[in-house]
Amino acid sequence: MAVRAPYRSLRGLSALAALVALGAVGCSDVSEAVDSAKDGAKKAARQRSVFSLDVGDCYNPNGKAEGEAYLVEVVPCDEAHQGQVVGEFAIEGGPRHPGDEKVAAIADERCPAEAQKRAPDTWALPAGVGLSHYTPTKESWTTGDRAVTCTYTVEKGTFKGSLDTAKSFEPDQLTFLKGSNAVYEALWAHQPVTDDVEAALKDYQAQAKAVAAALGTHVEELDGIEGAEVGKLRATLAKAADQWDKAANAPDVDTFYLAYDQAFTLIDPGKTVPARKELGLATTVPADEAEVWAV
Repeated sequence: MAVRAPYRSLRGLSALAALVALGAVGCSDVSEAVDSAKDGAKKAARQRSVFSLDVGDCYNPNGKAEGEAYLVEVVPCDEAHQGQVVGEFAIEGGPRHPGDEKVAAIADERCPAEAQKRAPDTWALPAGVGLSHYTPTKESWTTGDRAVTCTYTVEKGTFKGSLDTAKSFEPDQLTFLKGSNAVYEALWAHQPVTDDVEAALKDYQAQAKAVAAALGTHVEELDGIEGAEVGKLRATLAKAADQWDKAANAPDVDTFYLAYDQAFTLIDPGKTVPARKELGLATTVPADEAEVWAV
């Protein structure tokens, strides 16, 4: 999933509404002008600095930076919007800014877990919504800014409603989602940068070790959830864990390939659909995930 890092403001900036001056025009024109002025004033009143965003806030990016400030329009979640804050955390560090790449890497690593505290089922997200984050700039770092704001945003169009759905899930659903999310996080977080397996075998084996560990925990937790389909999935994932473990400990690249091929196939998200249906969870595999396993 693509992660974008929007510009982080250095300081807040108040917004003023530019009201339309009404001249000697017709009634309909006056009415339209008044409505336009009201809309402009309403939007201006909703302007906030990125610094003021709180977890749960729904917003529309302003898209216009003035000086070193960047504003967003905070709106009620039942109105159409482009983003919602789903997590935040502070980066530890000294007076020197770690660099944009380092800060972005930290955000990429931590935001998924923060977001899942609020929106556990990524399959239930509106179409086109992806994880994004606001991070400190070099300038704002000098003022003490260490905050990373994790958001779900849509690049095109808008969506309605809050994504903060964690309280709507039952314990078994949350247990399933936590374990399932951890498996795929382990897979992609440890994905080697090269597709040359032979040249990066150790890196691929490190990935396999991480996925095997996540699967092991997931399988143990599924043992406490009732349901025929959940039981079938548990058996499949147990086999997957065994294959990932074999890949992690393969003595040579050929042995790795044999285990990895089976291991990857066994964690095809499509195999979780019956268990998800049984648990009352979303059952449509996200398009980007479906595309990976369709290859």
